[in-house]
Amino acid sequence: MTQKRMGWGLLAGVVGMITVIEPLLVRANDDAPVLNSNDSFAGDLDSVATTVEEWLAQIAQARVQITGVQLDISESGLQVVLETAGELLTPTTRLLGNALIAEFPNAVLSLPEGDEFSQANPTEGIALVTVSNLPGDQVRVAITGTEAPPMATVSPGVQGLIFSVVPGTATAEADEEAIQVVVTGEQDEGYNPSSASTATRTDTPLRDIPQAIQVIPRQVIEDQGITRIEDALRNAVGVSQQVDRRSPAGSFAIRGFRSNGLRNGFEFIQSGQGRQTAIQLPNTIERVEVLRGPDSVLYGAGEPGGTVNYVTKQPLSEPYYGADFTVGQFSFYQPSLDLSGPLREDRSLLYRLTATYQNFGSFLDFVNGEAVSIAPIISYQISENTRLGFEYEYAYYSQTSNSGLPLDSVIFDLPRSRNYDFSNRPRNGENHALIFSLEHVLNESIRLKSAFRANFFNANDRSLGLFDFDANTNEIFLGYREGKDRRNTYSLQNSLTAQFNTGSVQHKLLFGVDWITGKSADSVTEFGTLTLNAFNPNFNQPFQFDQDFFFEREINTTEVGIYLQDQITLLSNLKLLIGGRYDFLTYNEEGFELFEGERTDFSASFSEQAFSPRVGIVYQPIEPISLYASYNQSFSPNNALTRNGDIIKPERGNQYEVGIRAEFGNLSANLAAYQITKTNVLRTDPNDPDFQIPIGEVRSRGLEFDIGGEILPGWNIIATAFLNDAVVTVGDESSPEGNTLINAPRHGVSLWSTYEIQQGSFQGFGLGTGLFYVGNRETQIPNNFVLPSYVRTDAVLFYRRDNWNVQLNFRNLFNTRYFEGNAGQLTTAGEPFTVQGKVSVQF
Repeated sequence: MTQKRMGWGLLAGVVGMITVIEPLLVRANDDAPVLNSNDSFAGDLDSVATTVEEWLAQIAQARVQITGVQLDISESGLQVVLETAGELLTPTTRLLGNALIAEFPNAVLSLPEGDEFSQANPTEGIALVTVSNLPGDQVRVAITGTEAPPMATVSPGVQGLIFSVVPGTATAEADEEAIQVVVTGEQDEGYNPSSASTATRTDTPLRDIPQAIQVIPRQVIEDQGITRIEDALRNAVGVSQQVDRRSPAGSFAIRGFRSNGLRNGFEFIQSGQGRQTAIQLPNTIERVEVLRGPDSVLYGAGEPGGTVNYVTKQPLSEPYYGADFTVGQFSFYQPSLDLSGPLREDRSLLYRLTATYQNFGSFLDFVNGEAVSIAPIISYQISENTRLGFEYEYAYYSQTSNSGLPLDSVIFDLPRSRNYDFSNRPRNGENHALIFSLEHVLNESIRLKSAFRANFFNANDRSLGLFDFDANTNEIFLGYREGKDRRNTYSLQNSLTAQFNTGSVQHKLLFGVDWITGKSADSVTEFGTLTLNAFNPNFNQPFQFDQDFFFEREINTTEVGIYLQDQITLLSNLKLLIGGRYDFLTYNEEGFELFEGERTDFSASFSEQAFSPRVGIVYQPIEPISLYASYNQSFSPNNALTRNGDIIKPERGNQYEVGIRAEFGNLSANLAAYQITKTNVLRTDPNDPDFQIPIGEVRSRGLEFDIGGEILPGWNIIATAFLNDAVVTVGDESSPEGNTLINAPRHGVSLWSTYEIQQGSFQGFGLGTGLFYVGNRETQIPNNFVLPSYVRTDAVLFYRRDNWNVQLNFRNLFNTRYFEGNAGQLTTAGEPFTVQGKVSVQF
C-alpha cells in the first residue's frame, strides 16, 4: 500500500509540476520580447480546439515557415541558410543529375520577395541554388553543381538551418535513395520517423508502404531510459513478450506468431528456435523497425507474424562525442561512449565507435551478471560513386540463471523474487561479427549494393532448471544441465536498384540474390534431479550429481534466395508494389544421444524449394492520407518426414491486410486490419505417434492502431492499441480447435508521452509518463492456465541544457505484480518499482 501511495504521489507530482511551472514560465517571460504570431507555434493557437475542424486547422498552422534564404561564401564552398521560426523536420533527399535535392515536409516558403528563391552561379563549382514550394506543405531545396553533385552537411544555426555545401564531391555516405545530405549530430526525427527500409529494402516513405510498419526511434529509447533493447518493443503494437530463460535477450510474438529477428537486414535470431545469438545493448541501436506480417519476399524463410529489425548507428560527417553513465537499483550501473566524425578533411573517411559496459543484479534471487558491447564502423567514400564500409561487432554476457516459475496458481502466492536456481554458476556467451559492404552508383538510375556478414557465436549454459511441479505436495523438481552452443554463420546479400520510366509510369526495381550458410554444434549434459518445497526451499543442500544423459548434434544449413520487387508509381497518388522470391534450402543434421550407457545415433537431411509472392497498392486521395491493401505470403520449413519417408511441405502463411495511414503536421498514425492463416502446421500422426503430419491450421485476425509524433512543440507521444484473435482452426486432441495461441493476448494498449518546456527560465525541464496494458494470455495448448492482464505505469523527469542531460526514470510506478509471458511450462515475474538515473553529455 505504501508503494502504491508513493506511485500516486509521483504521478500527482508530475501533473502538479505542469500547474506550478506554467505560471512561473509566464512570469519568467514577462520581460522577454513579445513574439509575433509568425515566430511561435504557440502564438498561432489563439484558443483551444473544440472541434475536429478547429484541430485540423491548428495542425495546418503548425507548419514551419521559411521566412528567408541567405547565401554566404565560405572558405570551403557555400553556406545556404534557411531562416525559420521553428524547427524543420529531417528532409528526404536524392540526387538528380548534378543536383542535390532536399525536400522538407510540413513547411512553407514565405519570402517577402515572392514564393521562390533562385541564385545562379553563387560560387565556383555551384551552378544554381533554388528554394521553392511544393504541393502538400513541402519545400524543396535544389543545389546544382557545375560538374558533379555537391556534398552538404546540415546543422542547426541561430537563424534556422544551415547547408554547408562543398562543390564537386560526392557525399561521404549514401543510402538507398542516394541520400547526399548528412545531418550533423544524432540523426533522428524525434517521435515521428518518416521512412524505413525493412519493408522494401529501400529507404521508402512510410506513407508509400502497403503494409503495417512501425518505427521505434532513438528518442523514445532515450526518454524511456531503456537498458535492455527488447523493452523498446513495449511501444510496438501487437508485440507480446515471450520468456526464454536460456536466451540472453528474450524473444517475442507478433500477431500471435513467433517474431523473426534482423540486425541491419541480416538474420539475427535463429528462426527455428527464436533465440537471439547475443545480447544487444541499446547504445548501438539507432532505431527499431517492426514490420507486421510476412516478410519472406525479402528475407526468406520465417514466421508470418512479423519481423523486428534492429538498425544500428552509422558514421557521421561532423565530429560527435557522447558519453553517459546510468545507475539504478539492484547494483545496476552502465557507462557508455559514442564517438563519430571524419578521419579526413574531405570527409571521405568516416568512423563511429560505440562502447558499453553493463553490470546488473536483479530483483530475482541469485541473479546477477555483466555485459559488454563494442562496435567500430568505418565508411570510406572511395570515389564519387563508390563507398566501402566495414563494421565489427563484439558482444559478451555472463549471468547466473533464472529457473522460472511453474504454470500453476501457486505463482500468485510466491514472492516476486523467487528463483530456484541457487547453483550460482553463470552462463556466458560471446559473439563476433564482421560486416563488409560495397555500394556503387553506375549512373543516375542504377545502384549496386553488396554486403557480407560473418558471425561467430559461442555460449556455455550452466543452470538448475525447473522441469516439473506437484501441486498436491508443493514440490518443485529441478534438473542441473550444462550445455555448449557454437554457431558460425556466413551471409551474402547482393542487390541492384534501378529507377526508370515506361511512359508516364515510374518504376523503382529491386533485384537481389541472398546466400546464407550456417554450421551449429551444440551439446547438452544433464545430471540428476533434486526436489525443493515451493514455499520453503532449502538452498543449502548440495547438488552434486552423476551424468544421466548426454546429447550432441551438428546442423548445417544453406539458403539461397532470388527476389524481384517493383515499386510502381502509376499516378502521383496511386502506387503499386509487386514482388516475388524463390528460395532453395538444404538442412542436414547428425548427432547422438547417450542415456544410461546406451547410445542412439540419428540423422536427417532435407531439401526445400518455395516461392513467396507479394502485392500491394497505395492510394492517396489527399496528401496526408494513404489507403492501402496488400497480400503477402511466408514459408517456414518443417524439417520433418512422414512415416512413409516423404518430406513434409513447409508451413505456409497467407496474410490479407487493409489499412489507412495519416500524417497531420508532425503526427503520423496507422490503422490496420488483417487476417493471417498458417497452414501445414505439424500434428501427431494418429497412425504412428512417432511421426507427424501437416494437417494443422491456425488463424490470426485483428485490428491495430498506432500513432506517434509531436502534438505541440515539446509535447511528444507514441501510443498503440490492438485487438487480436489468434486461434487453432484445424487441430486434434493435443491442439483442440478454438484454442487460443500461446502468448497471444486478445487486446493491449500502450501510451507514452513526454513534455519539455521550450522557453523561459525553466527551458529544458521535462517530464513524461507511460501506461502499458497487456491482456490475458494463454500459456498452453490445450488452454488450461491463463496469465492475468496487467497495467504497468512508468514515468520520467529530465533536464536538458546545451549539450548535457540529466534524467530519472521510474518503472512500474505502482509496483504492479505481473508476469512477462511464458516459454514451455515456465513463466517469470515482471520487475517491481525501479528507479534509474542517467547523466549524459555530447560535444
